Amino acid sequence: MTRALTLDDLVLAGIALVTGLLSAFLLRTLLRWLGKKADSTRWSGDDVIVDALRTVVPWGAVVSGAAAAGGVLPLTRTVQHNVNQVLTVLFIFVVTGSAARVIAGLVRTVTQSRSGVAGSATIFVNITRVLVLAIGFLVVLQTLGISIAPMLTALGVGGLAVALALQDTLANLFAGIHILASKTVQPGDYIRLSSGEEGYVEDINWRQTTVRALSNNLVVIPNGELAKTNMTNFMRPEQQLTILVQVGVAYDSDLDHVERVTIEVVAEVMTEITGAVPDHEPLVRFHTFGDSRIGFTVILGVGEFSDQFRIKHEFIKRLHRRYREEGIRIPAPARTVALQQGAVVIPQQRTAEEAEGMPPVPTAHSARLD
Repeated sequence: MTRALTLDDLVLAGIALVTGLLSAFLLRTLLRWLGKKADSTRWSGDDVIVDALRTVVPWGAVVSGAAAAGGVLPLTRTVQHNVNQVLTVLFIFVVTGSAARVIAGLVRTVTQSRSGVAGSATIFVNITRVLVLAIGFLVVLQTLGISIAPMLTALGVGGLAVALALQDTLANLFAGIHILASKTVQPGDYIRLSSGEEGYVEDINWRQTTVRALSNNLVVIPNGELAKTNMTNFMRPEQQLTILVQVGVAYDSDLDHVERVTIEVVAEVMTEITGAVPDHEPLVRFHTFGDSRIGFTVILGVGEFSDQFRIKHEFIKRLHRRYREEGIRIPAPARTVALQQGAVVIPQQRTAEEAEGMPPVPTAHSARLD
């Protein structure tokens, strides 16, 4: 039997509990100061670690104070054991949650610092967080004296049934992992699918890929469909690309003069317009004797896919103004229609006699143009 509870026991338990709370407050203040110091560094990993410690350390102090208070009180062995188990489980939950946050944050930090890995793809972060939480849950069960071996066996057997029931979900999960591992698509890339959808890849999670179109709308594509479709990635292997602008001038134009003026306009656009490539070599290639003009192609360099619209806009305006100043004509298509006088046969519909197989009644089907 335990001894009776005295006033000294309550005082000591209160001191232990207050000490734990005070320690938690001081440690949290210290970690807040360390967090400000971490914000000034270039590496973002220390921010994640300090943020997690800001949760774990104060809670550890509180649990330690509660455990010390419980040890001072004259509790029975069973009650003392239960109190220790509750405090241990609470601390494990806190540590597990903080560990999941730290590891997921470090994974996000590492992937963002590597150009070949999906920086904002949440699929890696989510998988890491789930694994850490699952390990913490198993540790809690083991702490409570619950054997996890039968549970793992049941999970292994039941995994087959779950896999069959979640075929589409698992297919999308592994398709997303395959897409990221193959480095064909990364968040931030501009893609166009064979089905017509196009835009910037916002995120690749465990089920779907989110694409933001130029209209600022979101297009959600299942990872399995994205892995199977034909796709053009305008950001790989290089972000810079070239665009073609078709132009035509009159047959009486001096082509050397046209080429020289066009190259000057291209060089002007490449150096003055945001999103252009300043070191791009201006290229003009004549290729067609058209019906009313000589056609040629102007090749422009752009920094990324969405810049082409602004660059085309400025180039066409400046080229049109410069051609007018230089007297270079851009002819409009012309068509000449000649009508020849003579008999014109006017087709008519089938008569009722023809429909029934009877010989048709002769009629006049011609007219003459005066």
